[in-house]
Amino acid sequence: MNAMTRRIAVGTVAVSIALTMAACGKAGDNKSSGSSDSSSSSAGGKSIGLLLPENATTRYEKFDRPLITAKIKELCADCSVQYDNAGADPQKQAQQVNTMITKGVKVLIVDPQDSVGIKSSIEAAVAKGIKVVAYDRLAEGPISAYVSYDNEKIGELQGQALLDAMGPNATPKSNIVMIDGDPADPNAAMFKAGAHKILDNKVKIAYEQSGLWKDTVANQKVTAAITQLGAKNIKGVYSANDGMAGGIATALKGAGINPPLTGQDAELAGIQRILAGTQAATIYKPYAPEAEATAEIAVDLLQGKDFSSITETKATSASGQTVPAHLIGATAVTKANIKDTVIKDGLYTIPQICTAEFAAACKTAGIQ
Repeated sequence: MNAMTRRIAVGTVAVSIALTMAACGKAGDNKSSGSSDSSSSSAGGKSIGLLLPENATTRYEKFDRPLITAKIKELCADCSVQYDNAGADPQKQAQQVNTMITKGVKVLIVDPQDSVGIKSSIEAAVAKGIKVVAYDRLAEGPISAYVSYDNEKIGELQGQALLDAMGPNATPKSNIVMIDGDPADPNAAMFKAGAHKILDNKVKIAYEQSGLWKDTVANQKVTAAITQLGAKNIKGVYSANDGMAGGIATALKGAGINPPLTGQDAELAGIQRILAGTQAATIYKPYAPEAEATAEIAVDLLQGKDFSSITETKATSASGQTVPAHLIGATAVTKANIKDTVIKDGLYTIPQICTAEFAAACKTAGIQ
């Protein structure tokens, strides 16, 4: 995938809606399985299904779900949204697709936990006349459209952020550790490819493993890397996301070292680690443009309208399938631009970030 510069239009109102809805509970405190986010509980008719992959990563329940639901209701007041979360279980998600078929949804938005394994489920849905939109991750199968970020570019941003944070230590002889995402997630491969494009030959990738998007696994992998390489010989750590970076930071602290550490998703805990100095950077991907574009395409498909004005490019899956796509840009966040990114765009408020534990760090960073 070629890196492309995208215009980012973050909807302040939409983000406010997401934050208001998220305030009702923590990530993962979602409604019971198979819940509906609409006042209408009738199946079929103007019904859109939404399947998200897991709730360990805070973004899905706090931002993606409420943003998509709110935009669908804005565009189609009498539409119902049938929702479920796979909880990181691909077999469970396959069952959820079958449930959506039984409920008679007309359009299905799915962020696949296993992009390859879900192919047969998507084929079954399409065979019943359901239009499928791949969200955030490109699923295999007869997809009508795909909305995500320029994921290889994100990997490049991560790699460059790590080099920048390493400064004079970024040499071909400097050992770095890479903890990649789940191989079942096609985005993980693109993040990895983008990062390698920047890091290869500039530093020595001395240890690279998958953390499976789990902080516990990432912690174990970095602990093994420390044993293998020696704590003082690790000059930087690439983490594919902030969730894993949390587990990595714990392992590094336990070894008495604090090399530059990158992440992704601009999670609140990641932003706070950046302020505290235990994480160097994260990647801010504005959720509103992705969620709203997906909702618009879903409603257009439901109403039989053309959505080509939204899908300005194409994406190709690992199996060679090409689908209309809308790809969004991202921004590297460091201590220097927290105020001008996640705070300015309303992703988090200053009180949310600058709790008592981080008040002094916020003051030092000029965030008050």
